[in-house]
Amino acid sequence: MKFLKRYKFLWLLGVLSLLVYLFTRLVNLTALPIFTDEAIYLRWAQIAKNDANWRFISLTDGKQPLFVWLSMVAMKVIDDPLFAGRLVSVLTGLIGMISIYLLSKELFKREIIAWFSVLLFLLSPFSLFYQRLALMDGLLGSVVLLTLYLEVLLVRTLRLDVAMLLGMAMGASILTKTSGFFTLYLLPFSLLLFDFQQKTKSKKFLLWIALVVISAVMSQIIYSVLRLSPLFHMIAQKDTTFVYPVREWLTHPFTFFVGNFRGLFEWLILYSTWPVIILLILALFFSFRRYFRERWLLFVWFAFPFLLLALFGKVLYPRFIAFMVLPLLILASSFFWEITQKIRSFKFLTVLTFFLVLPLIIFDYQILFDITHAPLTTIDRGQYVNDWPAGWGVKETVEYLKPIAKKEKIAIYTDGTFGLLPYAVELYMVYDPNVTIVGVWPVPEQIPPEILKTSREKPTFFVLNQVKTIPSGWPFKELGKWQKGTNDQSFLRLFQIIPAENL
Repeated sequence: MKFLKRYKFLWLLGVLSLLVYLFTRLVNLTALPIFTDEAIYLRWAQIAKNDANWRFISLTDGKQPLFVWLSMVAMKVIDDPLFAGRLVSVLTGLIGMISIYLLSKELFKREIIAWFSVLLFLLSPFSLFYQRLALMDGLLGSVVLLTLYLEVLLVRTLRLDVAMLLGMAMGASILTKTSGFFTLYLLPFSLLLFDFQQKTKSKKFLLWIALVVISAVMSQIIYSVLRLSPLFHMIAQKDTTFVYPVREWLTHPFTFFVGNFRGLFEWLILYSTWPVIILLILALFFSFRRYFRERWLLFVWFAFPFLLLALFGKVLYPRFIAFMVLPLLILASSFFWEITQKIRSFKFLTVLTFFLVLPLIIFDYQILFDITHAPLTTIDRGQYVNDWPAGWGVKETVEYLKPIAKKEKIAIYTDGTFGLLPYAVELYMVYDPNVTIVGVWPVPEQIPPEILKTSREKPTFFVLNQVKTIPSGWPFKELGKWQKGTNDQSFLRLFQIIPAENL
């Protein structure tokens, strides 16, 4: 009877976790407008959906295609491209939640650690924020957790089926983003959990090596599908935008390390909150008592890519460390379990849990219901909320122009040929036969003759986003202006071009 009650209780926890996950990830999912990178990825997915010849379109910009492929599938059943892309991140995030439970349970064999890890996963701003955006980072974090779980399972069970599943998971991670290669680079560290005291250690060690080779080969076979495209080389070229190549890094090996490390660490503290950071520090400090190897395996999966990013990073964003942070949630949970073993008072543990999760809940509430005032990092606030990459006004522009396009042919010009504009407008209007969309960059001070000619033939509109100073030589009539978040110096503007003779 006790077993049945416990079994039902675990199912109840699972259902409750699922409901909390779906609520926190789906509520106001499209309230934050589309931003530049989302517009790019979703436009690629839309093109790939409509033309099989462009299934590798993301390689034109050196990006791996798995997220684009999944978004392409979602767009086949969901009309709104933004909702479809963000839903991909939400649904793949379920893999992360299940994986963090299984990984915690496998490492520590304690239900309380596993469920507290799930709680931190649900509340972590790193997890919440990036699993609500149509970006590759939410998918990457989930696949990394799954890969780590399978690596732990492999070193403990030495099973062929696990090795094959691991190969597929690693293949998925490197098809998502170049950072996914860390799942392969960190594979040897799983030997921290290998039992070198057993009598048959040599035989089992050789078996582990054989299984690891199978996993690694499978992952590379999966990744090699990208070699079918002549644009495969673009990945390595694009990577140099964000990290220094070794040859270039050797000319200034530690010049940027301190600054990069400080910035990354500040982002880590802000999005993790101090109570969780304190738990992490205590978990490492007390790791000599028990679960030494398990805890340091989790820490290595964070520290190794974190330090390499600080060393080689050229252009950094907080989302780059999101996948590294997720194993730390289990590490923090392991010390919370230590506390429960020392302090048996239910009231005290309830109060302790409340003060631990309260900063996370406040942060999450602002992400879900008041994003313009959420305590995001400066760079994230600029990208997603307050500066030109943020898509405030795109929805309103599309809603204004669509009814006009139903009645007559129109032309839409945008200040940009790649990125938020024209892609965000194209997502919703490019397949309308009455609509012509053309990107212009740079925007000249005098209106080009071809645009002036078009404006005499049919209603012609111009969307200004990056340009803050309105060109004086354009016969504009402003139709709408939308502020970017709380930045009263940045707007998206919609104009109609009206030649002088039509005034």
